[in-house]
Formats: sequence, structure tokens, C-alpha cells
Amino acid sequence: MKNKSCIVHCPGTVANLVCGFDILGLALEAPFDVMHVTLISEPVVRIKNVDDYNLPTDPEKNVAGVVFLEAMKKTNGNIGFEVAIEKKIKPGSGIGSSAASAAGAAAAANYLLGNIFDNDELIQLAMHGEKLAAGVKHADNIAPCLLGGVTLIRSIHPLDVMSIPSPHLYVTVVHPQVEVKTSDARQILRTQVPLKDAIKQWGNIAGLITGFFKNDLDLIGRSLEDVIVEPIRSILIPGFDEVKQKCKDAGALGGGISGSGPSIFMLSADKETAENIGKVMHQVYEQIGITHHVYVTTINKHGVKVINTDESVVM
Repeated sequence: MKNKSCIVHCPGTVANLVCGFDILGLALEAPFDVMHVTLISEPVVRIKNVDDYNLPTDPEKNVAGVVFLEAMKKTNGNIGFEVAIEKKIKPGSGIGSSAASAAGAAAAANYLLGNIFDNDELIQLAMHGEKLAAGVKHADNIAPCLLGGVTLIRSIHPLDVMSIPSPHLYVTVVHPQVEVKTSDARQILRTQVPLKDAIKQWGNIAGLITGFFKNDLDLIGRSLEDVIVEPIRSILIPGFDEVKQKCKDAGALGGGISGSGPSIFMLSADKETAENIGKVMHQVYEQIGITHHVYVTTINKHGVKVINTDESVVM
């Protein structure tokens, strides 16, 4: 119990990146959750919420709680965790709220236990939280939240995750205050996909990753197209088609649904364009009459940040 407490900044994330359903994601500089975690010499997990979302404090029903419980199984010591969670990423927003809690818990537990997990083990540990939240283990939010940048999940079984280089891009995200549950958004998806759609989607995924590697913004923009998931999920998001078209007209490279929604993200080459995109998003939802929040940010390159109580960054 050398390291007894830490503070963790857990970034929001954009999963899927339009065409990469369940396999692509990126981390955001803002917003991020804040967790204060203490290692205790008692085999329990105590959770305190420092926000107004009234999430469960029973660790078996809390995304961070199940990760801490799982971490405790990996040790032989009589230890536990106390955690205070300040969620700045609204649950159900589509920008990785549950992943931030799960990844933050995994990173904090790892640090306080003496860095006993490698990156793959951390991702697997955090996915226990995503299973509680969405009913299935997936890593397209978890991986970028932990590792930063853009990540590709080539496989879950066995786990095979890699970091993808990306240009310095700006990300504009609008979160309309409507609820879209990840579990519900998954249930409406088709179980079979026409071959012609699959071929087009594979081309877009390959094009997007190639665009990231080659710093080819035009190729990135052309590849941000989803012919399988977005046409179905977008019906759950008021104003989606209007937002997407007007943002592209205003100079966005492209974008689409963030995760399962309702948030919508757009990539831009420069800050001025990203800020203009934010204004376009605001105008659309102001006219519709839906409360919303807009973030103008960049890609977070480092992922979860663990800070010792002396404020030295350790991860």
C-alpha cells in the first residue's frame, strides 16, 4: 500500500468513427470525468457521487465499482477502494461516459496496486464495466480512453488493440439532451448486411485508417461514411441529417453519430472551422428547441491521466 491515493482524469471518447462500428475510437481532450481514489485495508468498494446524476453506489451495479471488484480478485491482499466520482460526461451522451468510469477505475486500481497490469490487461479489466453498462464487452471507447489518440480494435477474442497515428484535428461535438441507451441502440441494428454494403464499408474503414497514416485529410473526409449502422441509428436523433449536412457545408471534413448517440461529432482541419461548426450545431438545435451542449476540442493523445496527491502525473 505504498501509493494510497490518486486523482484520475478520464477523457470522453468518440466510438465507431462513423464506419468503424465497435472497432475504432478516439479520445477527446474535453470533457473528462474526475475520480478521487483511495486504497484501503478492507475488502470493500465504497462509492460517493460528486454530481447530480444519482448513479448507483452499490459497486455491483456501478460501472466503476465492478471494475474495482474485479481488480480486487487479482490480488491476494485484504484491500479495497474508496472512490469519489465527479462525472462531467453525462451518462447516455454517446461520448463514452461509462467507458470513462470503467477506464478510470482500471487505471487507478493499477496505479494503487503497483502497476500490476499491462495495457491489454487494463483494457480487459475495464471492459467488465462496459458489459454492465451495455450488456456486451466492447473496447472501442475503453481503448482510446486508456491509451489516448485513435485506436483500432482488430479483435476482442483474443484481444488485439493497436494505436493509429492521426493528424492534428479538431473535434466538435454536440450533445442534444435526448436519451439514447446503448443497449437500445444495439437492439435495432440489422443482424444481416448485404454484401454490397459490407464491401463499401470495408473500403471506407481501410480508407479512413490509410488517411490517418498518410495525413490525407481529403481521404479521411471521403471515408467518413457509414452505410450500415448510421442509416438506422440516426432515426433516434432529432435533427441529425440537418446537422450533418450543414456542418459539411460549413467546412467539416466529415463526421456522424458519436458512439450510439445522441451526440454528433465532426472533424475539422483547424480551430476556426471547428468553432464555426459548433455555431452551426447550436443554431440547428436552438431552432428545433432541444437543449444541447457543444464541445470544441482536439484529440487527446495521452488518454487517462493518473495524478498522485502531490500532483505529479504518473500515467
